[in-house]
Amino acid sequence: MSVNFKGYSTIGTNNKEAAETFYDALLAQLEPKKLLANDRITMWLSKEDGSVILAIAIPYDGNTAHHGNGTMKAIALGSHDEVISMYDKAIELGAKDDGAPGMRAGQFYGAYVYDLDGNKLCFFNMG
Repeated sequence: MSVNFKGYSTIGTNNKEAAETFYDALLAQLEPKKLLANDRITMWLSKEDGSVILAIAIPYDGNTAHHGNGTMKAIALGSHDEVISMYDKAIELGAKDDGAPGMRAGQFYGAYVYDLDGNKLCFFNMG
């Protein structure tokens, strides 16, 4: 069995229109391709290799979307400046701060926010 760690995360939303507006503006810095999969799901694809960076979805079961305690979506970036830029843009768009950009453990440089639905995001760079 082989393991491929390149995957994606889906974040639940209760307001797809507001979530799309937030992530369109936030992820624009990465110049992704937006894929409207269907009326419930939207994905943003990497310009480099077409892999999914992030997906948002209205829950399939019809219940209210809610964030999980200890659940987080981390987005790897190419530099400390990119981490700062994504963090600043998220805050500008209404995200709540959960840790300003800075060095954490070892070579890990990260910043943390909660999106409009309360989903935790981490923007990080190793090195």
